[in-house]
Order: sequence, then structure tokens, then C-alpha cells
Amino acid sequence: MLTASVVELHPLRYTPAGVPALNLTLAHESQVQEAQALRQVQFEVASVVLGPLADTLAQQPVGSRGVFTGFMANRRNRKSLVFHIQQFSLE
Repeated sequence: MLTASVVELHPLRYTPAGVPALNLTLAHESQVQEAQALRQVQFEVASVVLGPLADTLAQQPVGSRGVFTGFMANRRNRKSLVFHIQQFSLE
């Protein structure tokens, strides 16, 4: 689970099998306790959503914030990670 904001939406595309696919970038910001000190955590993560959820998320404006559930996996080039969104709930 990741609480984040949508900071970039690419155009909706379709796989060769006709499945909707959407690439986007999510940004997370929070504070966590580490070694008795507060630490500011900020990062952006490349993300993808497939199927009917892609159609729904493509309609949301940049800046939308919510909770995204999914998994991390290597990109095809194996040099970076991408967050695969399986569910989301916008605030």
C-alpha cells in the first residue's frame, strides 16, 4: 500500500491483446521515526495500471491523492522498478 499523489499521467494505451494500460508517476511524502529522530521521506515511483482500472485512473486529474495497492517488479530492462497498481482509492 502506498499513499501518494498522481504527478504525471501518460496517455492511455492498449496492449497488443487490447487491454487498457496506463503509465503514471506517483509521489509520496511522509515522516517516519528512525533511530529516535523524525525523518522526512519523499520519493517518486514509476507506476502502471492495467485493465478497467486504467480507464478509471486515466480520467483523474494530475494532483489526485489516494491509497494505491499493488506490487513492485523489475522493468523489462531489469535496471529499475515499477509499481503495478492493482487497486486504488482516491481521497
